[in-house]
Amino acid sequence: MSEVSETLVQYRENGPVAVIELARPEKLNALTPSMLSALESIVAGLDASRDIRAVVLSARGKAFCVGADINVWSALEPLDMWREWVRNGHRIFDRLAHLRQPVVAAINGPALGGGLELAAAADIRVAEPGAVFGLPEASIATCPGWSGTQRLVRLIGPSQVKFMALTAQRIDAETAHRIGLVQKVVPAGAVLDEALALAECIADLAPVSAQLSKQLIDAAAGEGFAANMEGMAGALAATTLDAGEGLASFRERRKASYQGK
Repeated sequence: MSEVSETLVQYRENGPVAVIELARPEKLNALTPSMLSALESIVAGLDASRDIRAVVLSARGKAFCVGADINVWSALEPLDMWREWVRNGHRIFDRLAHLRQPVVAAINGPALGGGLELAAAADIRVAEPGAVFGLPEASIATCPGWSGTQRLVRLIGPSQVKFMALTAQRIDAETAHRIGLVQKVVPAGAVLDEALALAECIADLAPVSAQLSKQLIDAAAGEGFAANMEGMAGALAATTLDAGEGLASFRERRKASYQGK
């Protein structure tokens, strides 16, 4: 996959590890439609890649992501907000969450609203001490729109999500670590290095085993259950002698003779 350059979402490869970087630091990496489209394009390429084994999701500047750009979505008509903003964001974040490759988020600062929902789509989250997390939507008379009330509940439970969504209060990195939202808190300035080290650790493992383990764990949490189960069942069935017999009988236009092997 070639490098995506001069955009607000940057992409690069370090051997078997891919790095996605939000690159709009002057706006605290607030997400725009073009950024979402770039992210979707990168994720689609990763899903098709046989060379990338792990992914790091990072951000430039002092914030991870403060959510959707309010100047963009507040200008939309209600139906357009539903059709073009909420649905698109859900689809793109779901594609990220359902990547075969494990994703490590390097959270260098505030992860708020859609930024927290983006971080929640990763498999592992590492944060610096200055990172803060929140769902401030009710303070501006809206609601979490990109699975903050769904995927985040599966991660940390309904009570913790209610606390953030119903009070609009933020939690710090240590609290996020204590409740399981963040897996590690590292010294300031070290979060990207730590995320890369974890991704490289993942990349050293048997890739199919790591990817299948991710899918099994996701299925247990209710994330993409049907697709994960059917995908693995189909792959298992394809390895059997009966699968070869089925294809041969179809091509030879004869009745198959299955042996249960």
